[in-house]
Amino acid sequence: MGDVSEAAVARIRFAFFRSVMALMLREMSTRYGRSPGGYVWAFAEPIGGILLMTLVFSLIARSPPLGTNFPLFFATGIVPFVLYNSTASSVGMAIRYSRPLLAYPGVTFIDAIIARFLLNALTQVLVGITLIALIILLYDVQVSIEYVICARALLMASAMGLGVGLLNCYLMSMFPIWQFVWSVLNRPIFLISGLFFVVDYLPENARSLLLWNPLAHPVMLMRRGVYDSYEAVYVSEFYVYSIALVLGALGMLLLHRYHRVILDEGI
Repeated sequence: MGDVSEAAVARIRFAFFRSVMALMLREMSTRYGRSPGGYVWAFAEPIGGILLMTLVFSLIARSPPLGTNFPLFFATGIVPFVLYNSTASSVGMAIRYSRPLLAYPGVTFIDAIIARFLLNALTQVLVGITLIALIILLYDVQVSIEYVICARALLMASAMGLGVGLLNCYLMSMFPIWQFVWSVLNRPIFLISGLFFVVDYLPENARSLLLWNPLAHPVMLMRRGVYDSYEAVYVSEFYVYSIALVLGALGMLLLHRYHRVILDEGI
């Protein structure tokens, strides 16, 4: 019986791995393989944001709040934010995007979510590392990067993206209009997550208010990993992971309860 059980578990694990890999390969071919430039387009959003903010703020200030290089300062904010935003969007659309494949008995909605999360997170992390490395090399910026701290920041951003994405996956699948509503609600987050400024340096009232935004914390921690003069004393990883866990658990609970309804009757 023990051998039979172990063999069954091994088959289940293999089927899960095969399904996730197949979905990731399909996602890679459809998202990046059918457009000119492929993965080059993944760099467009963060590069565009960095260039725009560098142009605007270099006209009104002599130096950024941290360091002396505007592109590096903005990159340390944009990279974790884009990681969160793209992860939340990708996971949120997982069931709607993969519905034709979920008709197969060996593919579950969990496979689709995991595949989209892994591919998006790996892509955005690679893009972020490449952009920051290029800025450091092109501008010859002297920094002492603490890679473990940067990895913790990116992990926080990924966790928030997954948590929000899981809840949105249910809401967008059951109520398609929520995709538009969420896009409107999510826009102000870009302005209050510390991409343009350092939350620590704000007056106490404003700082206390903005620290309720969980997206401000991975941005602060990312900058702590790049700028050794910045301590980021207000970062709370526990707070961010707690929010991500609550949202993710609620999303999974709703998806587990209603995924058959979504697949059978959803838009």
